[in-house]
Amino acid sequence: MKAIANEWFISAESDLKLIDEIIDIPMITHLAAFHSQQAIEKSLKAIVEEFEIGLVKTHSLEFLFEKVKSVFCVEVDYELIVLLDQLYIDARYPSELGLLPNGKPSVNESLRFFEFAKKIYADAYCFCLNKNKS
Repeated sequence: MKAIANEWFISAESDLKLIDEIIDIPMITHLAAFHSQQAIEKSLKAIVEEFEIGLVKTHSLEFLFEKVKSVFCVEVDYELIVLLDQLYIDARYPSELGLLPNGKPSVNESLRFFEFAKKIYADAYCFCLNKNKS
């Protein structure tokens, strides 16, 4: 695996470890959800780097999944991707960080995001790791 792809995975894993520590705290479900989006974004950017798909400067999961689909085919819930995309905001105002259109995600929504992020991370990591093994 290329060093830059591995760096993206290390960063994604850090997000996942953080989520694991905070997932059971109802007061900060928005932070768990936000870091789920970040872990997925970083996992997809690792694929972009590993397969030299091109320069990608976006935070949109929809765009990133579209960008990598020529090499990384994974079944995803696009409704979930749309929701996660709504968590990333450019302004980064504290009151908006990791909020959905209707406010903070529920504990169940955060758990769902976390499980999805773990799956994408694992699938992407294994995919890149096994790139040259066929």
